[in-house]
Amino acid sequence: MTGRRRRAAGGALLLTLATLAAAAPGRPDPATLDYRLAARELAPGVYVVEGANADFEPANGCNIINTGFIVGSEGVLVVNTGPSRLYGEQLRALIARTTPKPVSQVLHLNLHPDYFLGNQAFADVPRLATPATLDGMRAEAKAYEDNLYRVCGDWMKGTEALLPDRTLPTPAALSLAGRRLELRELKGHTASDLVLIDQASGVMFAGGLVFVDRVPTTPHAKLGDWLASLDALQPLRVETMVPSHGPVVGDARGIEQTRAYLRWIDGSFSQAAQRGWDLNEVLRQPVPADFRGWAAFATEYTRNVVHLYPAYETRVLQRR
Repeated sequence: MTGRRRRAAGGALLLTLATLAAAAPGRPDPATLDYRLAARELAPGVYVVEGANADFEPANGCNIINTGFIVGSEGVLVVNTGPSRLYGEQLRALIARTTPKPVSQVLHLNLHPDYFLGNQAFADVPRLATPATLDGMRAEAKAYEDNLYRVCGDWMKGTEALLPDRTLPTPAALSLAGRRLELRELKGHTASDLVLIDQASGVMFAGGLVFVDRVPTTPHAKLGDWLASLDALQPLRVETMVPSHGPVVGDARGIEQTRAYLRWIDGSFSQAAQRGWDLNEVLRQPVPADFRGWAAFATEYTRNVVHLYPAYETRVLQRR
């Protein structure tokens, strides 16, 4: 290779590395309350903004969600707005740095706090959710605010829940000029779980139905419905899957992981209830090594037991 070619190749490599670095999320800075958000382009005009694969904590500013945005010919659709007013403001600034197109609408995939507590930054645009999701947000919003303030402190300054202002009674498609977007309403993680698919690229925003390398959250879960929803997602053509929690993947691994975990929970909790175990005994039972290695296992499995196990105990008692 000649010196000129080596210099050209070296320059191309440096440019590639610089581009990757620019798109890589940094660690949040508690001193400046900067989330250091970064947009990664998954396909032309389709971006993900990745959060930590972890539990809520001050070190990550309660940013554990993958939000995103899709650029149409006339405007931008935002997918979820994050856990706080600050996050929402920084997300909107990031979008403005990425595209000159204005934000035209916001879509909330379910009722959980990091899907909508950034809405104050989007008060001037339509904010969409299903009726069931809106009802859930109304019921839970104050508790969400209080809980995240307790966990993440200053990151939550000035955060007040601003609810969606429009509903999607029968989701099937979403209008965004220049793009074909498909919506599917499923359930199980919550009472209403939206999945958004960009038809041209095959990018799916799977919301809370799919977790990757992370223990699922279950405060509103119905496992039978959730497993049925995963079965409905399995055959869909997807090039890239964006879970709300965990890394973006180019295969069905997240569906398979989530299904395997929910089936194990269902089977092990059923057996424990039949044996008459209490909560502490369930917490002490062996858990498969693969699941123990996932993010947030130390805290989330305990919550899974507290959320779900009493129903298994009740069913056994009702049969006696």
